[in-house]
Amino acid sequence: MFNEERHFDQPIRWAMVGGGRGSQIGYSHRNAAQRDGLFKLVAGAFDLDPARCRDFGENLGLDGDRCYANYKEMFEQEAQREDGIQAVSIATPNSTHYEICKAALEANLHVVCEKPITFTTEEAEELKAIAAKNNRVIGVMYGYSGFPMVQQAREMVKRGDLGEIRVINMQFAHGFHNEEYELNDPGLKWRVSPEVSGPTYVLGDIGTHAFYLCEVMTGLEVDRLSCMRQSFIKSRTPLEDNAHVMMEFKGGAVGTLWASAVNAGSMHQQKIRIVGSKASIEWWDEQPNQLRYEIQGEPPRILDRGMGYLYQDVEGVAANRVGGGHAEGYFESWANLYHRFALAFDAADRDDQETLAGIWFPGIDAGIEGVRLCEKCVESADQNAAWVEYK
Repeated sequence: MFNEERHFDQPIRWAMVGGGRGSQIGYSHRNAAQRDGLFKLVAGAFDLDPARCRDFGENLGLDGDRCYANYKEMFEQEAQREDGIQAVSIATPNSTHYEICKAALEANLHVVCEKPITFTTEEAEELKAIAAKNNRVIGVMYGYSGFPMVQQAREMVKRGDLGEIRVINMQFAHGFHNEEYELNDPGLKWRVSPEVSGPTYVLGDIGTHAFYLCEVMTGLEVDRLSCMRQSFIKSRTPLEDNAHVMMEFKGGAVGTLWASAVNAGSMHQQKIRIVGSKASIEWWDEQPNQLRYEIQGEPPRILDRGMGYLYQDVEGVAANRVGGGHAEGYFESWANLYHRFALAFDAADRDDQETLAGIWFPGIDAGIEGVRLCEKCVESADQNAAWVEYK
């Protein structure tokens, strides 16, 4: 179990950029990072308003002098302290991720960044090169991949329980933005603004989550894809609030991805179904402690988290915090990822590349592929859903 494990004499000194008062994502990062005592929040540039930043930071228990007006000031000042920050999480709008992440890496900090990590694959590859040069680690917050049953699914595919993979059906299709709610919601307004959100809305915001689950569970690489996208709320044009993607994978498997914010009446509806030649599995993020397992000719089986019949001998699969039957959820999934980020940061600091290579977590390569997916979907959609080569 991850619960109450300790790996370091002292927690990693950690800061945040963004994620201030009222931010759901900011709260999620703080809850997850500090769950296992492996990170300690010591500084932050939480808000564009210096007074609000200081007030919020002090409310969290921070020294007011370590609540900074902006990230540049924080990186500069913290670098001069013997007890300065060692890692930073970036929880700001999309358009700022690249510049903040680059500055953090150049300040010799490890990074956890919200996705998309950049707007272009060229920028993402640049960050990868800087991280490698400075022996720093980038974690990308694909928060749903930390659920133990996602790791169970990955191991089942890897061990051949499903046979040859034939079909992958991915979706993340909620209904919360089926009307023009952004008129009264600043938190949504920036998501449908190309200058801030980037070249996509739902594809980058939620579609990449479902796509990353496919990468994690199957390890398959996309060969080519076709995408059509729509703006059912016309004011969101050119950004889509609904998209369908068809994919062909290397090796012969095929897949579909549906990303939507206008699926009226639904909650998340994030699901992934993997169909093999012998059996299929299906995982749904609204029932994250269970995995549906269907063998041809036999009754369906519901596998439950924390049970002895699951694969237990693989890092990540046995990362339960409480026994089976007790519900684990969103914050536990995030905490599982932050636990792995901490182990990866520590391994890099010790220059233990062998240990680092053996720690699974969504890193810079996951971030690059999320950006690439968005680029290729836009390229295809702009050509009337033409098939385009993925790489």
